[in-house]
Amino acid sequence: MTQAISTDLVGSHNQDRRDAIRSEYDALGEILDRRDVDIDDIRDKVAAYGVAVPSWGVGTGGTRFARFPGPGEPRTIFEKLDDCGVIHQLTAATPNVSLHIPWDRPDDPAELRDKAASLGLGFDAMNSNTFQDQNDQPNSYKFGSLSHTDAATREQAVAHNLECIEIGAAIGSKALTVWIADGSNFPGQSHFARAFERYLDAMGSVYEALPGNWRLFIEHKIHEPAFYSTVIQDWGSSYLAAKELGDKAFCLVDLGHHAPSVNIEMIVSRLIQFGKLGGFHFNDSKYGDDDLDTGSINPYQLFLVFNELVDAEQHRVPGFNPAHMLDQSHNVTDPIESLMVSAMEVIRAYAQALLIDRSALEGYQDDNDALMASQTLKAAFRTDVEPILAMARMESGAAVDPISAYRQAGYRNRVAAGRPAGGGSSSGIV
Repeated sequence: MTQAISTDLVGSHNQDRRDAIRSEYDALGEILDRRDVDIDDIRDKVAAYGVAVPSWGVGTGGTRFARFPGPGEPRTIFEKLDDCGVIHQLTAATPNVSLHIPWDRPDDPAELRDKAASLGLGFDAMNSNTFQDQNDQPNSYKFGSLSHTDAATREQAVAHNLECIEIGAAIGSKALTVWIADGSNFPGQSHFARAFERYLDAMGSVYEALPGNWRLFIEHKIHEPAFYSTVIQDWGSSYLAAKELGDKAFCLVDLGHHAPSVNIEMIVSRLIQFGKLGGFHFNDSKYGDDDLDTGSINPYQLFLVFNELVDAEQHRVPGFNPAHMLDQSHNVTDPIESLMVSAMEVIRAYAQALLIDRSALEGYQDDNDALMASQTLKAAFRTDVEPILAMARMESGAAVDPISAYRQAGYRNRVAAGRPAGGGSSSGIV
C-alpha cells in the first residue's frame, strides 16, 4: 500500500502520546464500567466504522461570488485520490471515496481502480452532474435537466446518469446519487405536477439501468439555485419518488438541505421506519445549504441523528444499511484538515450515541418523563469519547492526533511544490 506520509513519522507521533492515551482510555473505561458499558466494545465498533470522503471536497470551494484557490490543489482525479489517501491514512475513518462525474471522469476505469487500491481506498456512491453545462453537451440545463420541458434535454440527462452507472460498475461502486437543480424562480414559470411527472419518467429510465446489486439515492434540496420552487424540494417529494421508482430507490439526507427549524432527526426516523433511508451527506449549516464542516455549528443535532441510527442498528431494523458520506465546501481552511476533522466528528457522534442507556431511555419515554429522557441523551452527549477515538486510531496505525501529524509531515507544502497554483474565478460554489 502506498503511504503518502512516512509511517515512521506516524509511529513516532503516536509513541509520544501512547502513555497518555492509555491512561485516559483506562480512566474512561472505569467510568463506563460503572454504567455497565464495555469500552472495548465501543472502541471496536468505532474502529469498524467508516464515512466516505467526496472527491470534490479535497479542492477549495467558493462563495457565490468568488473562489480563492489554495496551494497544492489537486488537478486530476488521481491527485484527488492521493489527498483522500492521506485522510484515511491519518484517521483510519475514510476507506471510500465518492466520485462526481464528469469532474472525475477517468480515461481508464481500471487504472483508477488500481490507483485507489494502492492507497487502500474503495469507491462509494457515484454522483451525477446535470446542474452544470459542460463544453461538449448540445443541450443546456439552464431550465432543468431530468424534468426539462424538452425531451432531448431530458434524454441527455438520462444518458449522463447511465454513464455514471457504467463508470461506477467498472470501479466497484454500487450506488448512484442523483441531485437535480431543476425548479423555478418565478410563480407560474413551471407547472409543478407536470415537472414532477417528467422527472419520474426520466428517473424511471435511470432506475431501470441499475445493476441488480445497486441502489439509487435521491437527494433533495429545499432551495438553490431555484428559489421559488424546486422539483425535489424536501424529504416528502424524495420519498414519493423513491416509492414510485421501486425497491432499489432510497432517500439521501444532506444535513444542510433543510430549513433552519426542520427536525432532521425525525425525518431520519421516518425514513428508517418505512425502509427508505439510503444514506447521508454529512455537513453543517447555519442559514441554508452552507456546506460547513460537520459538527462545526450544531454537534448536538449530529448526535441526535446518530441516536436514531444507533437505535435502528441495535433493533436490527430489516434492510437498514445507510451510506455515510461527507459533502462540504472548504473556503477558508485546508480541505484535507477539514475533512479529517469532519470524519472524526461523525465518528464522535456515533460513539456518543452508542453510550446511550437505551433501556432507561425507553422507560422514561413510556412513562412520559420528558426531563429524564432528555438527561439520558445528554449524559451520553456530554461524555468525552476522545480517548476511545484516539485509541482506535492508534491501534489501527493511524495518527492519535491527525491534524498535528499532518502539519508535522508538511504534506500541503510538499504537494504545492509539484502542483501549480490554480487561478481564481468569478464563481466557485460547489
